[in-house]
Amino acid sequence: MNENLFASFIAPTILGLPAAVLIILFPPLLIPTSKYLINNRLITTQQWLIKLTSKQMMTMHNTKGRTWSLMLVSLIIFIATTNLLGLLPHSFTPTTQLSMNLAMAIPLWAGAVIMGFHSKIKNALAHFLPQGTPTPLIPMLVIIETISLLIQPMALAVRLTANITAGHLLMHLIGSATLAMSTINLPSTLIIFTILILLTILEIAVALIQAYVFTLLVSLYLHDNT
Repeated sequence: MNENLFASFIAPTILGLPAAVLIILFPPLLIPTSKYLINNRLITTQQWLIKLTSKQMMTMHNTKGRTWSLMLVSLIIFIATTNLLGLLPHSFTPTTQLSMNLAMAIPLWAGAVIMGFHSKIKNALAHFLPQGTPTPLIPMLVIIETISLLIQPMALAVRLTANITAGHLLMHLIGSATLAMSTINLPSTLIIFTILILLTILEIAVALIQAYVFTLLVSLYLHDNT
């Protein structure tokens, strides 16, 4: 119980060197591939899920927006596998680091915004001033819309970081309570352990949902600028 609550969020090191890069590169190795003409059930299920997800996200996009489909699918697979691996005992979850999430959110957001200003600058500028705005409110609305545009990548990163971190902290607290109660009251331990199992199932769902939400919001930003 005396263990530091935030110890699992400290970036690991190997011989004094940061190991976060190796951890980030590890999830893609778990994606199965097939060299045969006829795929097995795992590969078939994986391809079906990828097609379903990409179809749902790309339906609203035009031809230019659909050029991002490979990157968006790769993004959701990467975030989902990273979140799921972080649920394993004694593992590290890179998506609990705000710096990493910002490193994913800012380039994608900036690419979408730059594409919007390059392809249809009039529509991009029109977002800063809604139609029918009273003249005295124009400066204030332009400032508000500019701030709302600039905080989009921060909102993306903070949402992912907060949800994953909160789930890990709650699992850590309930796990510590289960261990402490095991020598005091067995019925209470069983109840808390059941809650821990249900919370783990919920965290698996949250890990997948947050990966989908992050990618979907990037897709919406892209749709607004293409």
